[in-house]
Amino acid sequence: MPTWTQIYDPFGHWWLSALVAALPIIVLFTLMAGLRVKPHWSALAGAITAVLVAVIIFKMPVSLATGSFLYGASTGILNIVWIVIAAVYLYDISVSTGDFEIMKSSVAGITEDRRLQLLLVAFCFGAFIEGCAGFGSPVAIAGAFMIGLGFKPFHAAALNLIANTAPVAWGAIGTPVHTLAQVTAGGCPAVITSAIVATCTPEADMNAMIGRILPLTAIIVPFWLVRAMVPWKETFEVLPAILVVGISFASMQYFWANHMDSSLVDITAGLFSLLCTVVFLLFWKPKKIWRFQEDGGPVAVVPAGKGAVPGVSGGSTPPIHQYSAGRTFKAWLPFLILSVFVFLWGFKPVKDWMNIHTTPNWAVRGADGKVVYGTDGKPKLNSGWATPLHNKINRSQPVVPKPAPEGAKFAFIWLSATGTGCFLAAIIGGMIRGVSIGNLFKVFGHTLYRMRWAVLAISCMLGLGFTTRYSGTDAVLGLAFTHTRWFFPFFGTFLGWLGVALTGSDTASNALFGSLQKITAGQIGLDPVLMTAANSAGGVMGKMVDAQSICVATAATNQVGNEGMIFRFVVWHSIALGAIVGLIVMFYAYVAPQLVPHGVKLLSQ
Repeated sequence: MPTWTQIYDPFGHWWLSALVAALPIIVLFTLMAGLRVKPHWSALAGAITAVLVAVIIFKMPVSLATGSFLYGASTGILNIVWIVIAAVYLYDISVSTGDFEIMKSSVAGITEDRRLQLLLVAFCFGAFIEGCAGFGSPVAIAGAFMIGLGFKPFHAAALNLIANTAPVAWGAIGTPVHTLAQVTAGGCPAVITSAIVATCTPEADMNAMIGRILPLTAIIVPFWLVRAMVPWKETFEVLPAILVVGISFASMQYFWANHMDSSLVDITAGLFSLLCTVVFLLFWKPKKIWRFQEDGGPVAVVPAGKGAVPGVSGGSTPPIHQYSAGRTFKAWLPFLILSVFVFLWGFKPVKDWMNIHTTPNWAVRGADGKVVYGTDGKPKLNSGWATPLHNKINRSQPVVPKPAPEGAKFAFIWLSATGTGCFLAAIIGGMIRGVSIGNLFKVFGHTLYRMRWAVLAISCMLGLGFTTRYSGTDAVLGLAFTHTRWFFPFFGTFLGWLGVALTGSDTASNALFGSLQKITAGQIGLDPVLMTAANSAGGVMGKMVDAQSICVATAATNQVGNEGMIFRFVVWHSIALGAIVGLIVMFYAYVAPQLVPHGVKLLSQ
């Protein structure tokens, strides 16, 4: 393939170049949200538009443009689609064995209130899964779980998208923060001084800064989440529980990010919040149990022995079946196994071992076939097969400090992929529950069939995202934000939002715009630590509107075809929450710049 350097202003007018660069996104969301075209056709149309814009306007060679789409689609199948299929497969197995009825009963034993179930599953449990695996897994797993609990498919999809915000910056064992450090903190000395902070942004400082932005939103999001499902009055009825969820999560998130490390922030915060909330609910109950109308409507909580009081809809609490502790444990066992597998698959030593020993061309091997180790004792890595795109496309200034080639390696992580961990958890859980091998294959075939259009849609979405990345049109949109000058702390936050909305990943957004944030901050006199952290923090609010996440949510909740409706529901939540993050960043930039951390010392060091 030919080599090519990205062009960022083909018209000589940044606003016109940005408008043309936005055409693929405009086509995608106009078709999907405005004209309600099926998501796979919308994604394909958006991808075709992206290829045409790249080739005709930005002069990208046709072979590189089409190769970018194919590279993105294949990467999406292995890294995203496989997770969704495995998560839905686990859910389908649990439904086929009848375990979900037992699980529903046990959750109702903690609380029958749908508002509190939403907080426990979508926010707390979802944060734990995000911390372990990320990349669409919390929306898929928690969404399927909420369907099993009896939530409406629309609520399960849309509300999980809103819930999966505050934890995103530390998803997959802190991968977004690690990536941000890789693109901005190279060459940092052991001791950081104020004289060199403009040229060096160490990971500990950026991690701590993110941990001073997002905990503020973590207090807001649980309230926002409940309000998105019920009116104001019903929201305030569970305000004590909302505060317990938000404050416990935010406090642990702040502590771990500022004093421990960047890898386990979400896992510890999610588990701590879940534990605090469950304990709190042992001693506190809302005055009225809120349920959907089809559940029988809300009912008042009355002292034991006085019977159920009819709710406003005339319903009463449905009978709660009592199951033995052993039977309840067996019903939950597949999901407990899933949690363990997801954690192990995200744990770096385990993941590295699997990659080195099972992923083709991951490690450098000598003539004898043995892994070659460097002087530091670590194995030398190839990190997968070099695709024809590899190092053929160059990014240039001002997006990067100096021209640099874009890597494009495909890692066939057939074992270390998070989806494989989920799939094995589903198989083992099904076998423990007595499902025969034949029935496991039968259920899997059913899962694949009902997910077929979702697979196509997600693959096309990733193809679109990779095309905009390698053609440089995403950078053109990003550069447009740098023209906002004094308001850059606010709009720079939305630059991260845009990156996630385009790519579907906070990790990809940090890789895309992290260096640009650092360069722009230095040029206009802002703190690079603040603005690089703002990229990741702002990006989390774009997660709910990226087409990839919406397709994952609809696929996991059997809502394929309703992507446009869900997008119209969540887009205003996304923009509003993004604006809140932007205002927080403005506060740190101009009111309290002394609170931006430098030279952070971690207890774990």
